[in-house]
Amino acid sequence: MALLLIRHAHALARKEWPGPDHKRPLSPQGFKEAEDLVGVVGQFAPVSRVLSSPYLRCAQTVTPLANARGLEVELSDDLAEGQRASAVKLVRSLAGADVAVCTHGDVVAEVLMALADEDRLDLGPNPRQAKGSVWCLEGADGSFSSARYFPPVTTETV
Repeated sequence: MALLLIRHAHALARKEWPGPDHKRPLSPQGFKEAEDLVGVVGQFAPVSRVLSSPYLRCAQTVTPLANARGLEVELSDDLAEGQRASAVKLVRSLAGADVAVCTHGDVVAEVLMALADEDRLDLGPNPRQAKGSVWCLEGADGSFSSARYFPPVTTETV
């Protein structure tokens, strides 16, 4: 069973978006990355739930995946930008479940650091967290034992 920790895909630039940040959408490149994510996740066991930060760019990142699996995107404030401690607690509670979780770069970094420190999870010599990337975390009972990184499929600017 694997928890998929996903960093949201590329969004429109903050300085170019006139509205509130939580409503900032994906860019054209980000929408392509979101579609490509369906194929990347297809390599794993079935996803039974899709959770997302309530920020639009996160929900848009996992909507194609949820649609492909016949699931709804569940919004969780625990995955919002800046919610590092609550995100770590949520991820730990999901250890052993086939679930996709989409959040922000600061949260992904905090979750990975906590798992590396507390579970001695090997993240490799140069852990990354590119936009649109996936960490496949395997574990059970609140802890994780292995991690694999999958970079985004789309690397060129659309």
